[in-house]
Amino acid sequence: MPRSLDGLVMSPVADQAPGQVGTRTRFTYREKDGRISAHYVGGDVVEGHLVGTRSGDRLDFRYVQLKTDGTTSSGHCVSTVSELQDGRVRLDETWEWESQEGSGTSVVEELADQA
Repeated sequence: MPRSLDGLVMSPVADQAPGQVGTRTRFTYREKDGRISAHYVGGDVVEGHLVGTRSGDRLDFRYVQLKTDGTTSSGHCVSTVSELQDGRVRLDETWEWESQEGSGTSVVEELADQA
């Protein structure tokens, strides 16, 4: 199993649509006893939180965020955790909004100066 997410700072490798997380968004993860959470900020996100579970290399969580335009949104995500050749952690994500239309995939990686 890839290493713990606890204390890692991660960021998407590409920008999504406007109003969503992007390369300027930073996620700070916590993990303990199969539970995960993260606080995230940056780009179009003023403040965001996610909470869920980890089983092996699979994360299952819900997220909620406040955007710079003052709107809120929420959704569900399932991610696969893997380790890159340089030792950094990568999340391959499949997400779906629950508060609005839309779904997609994204990749989030541990920042290089964290590994």
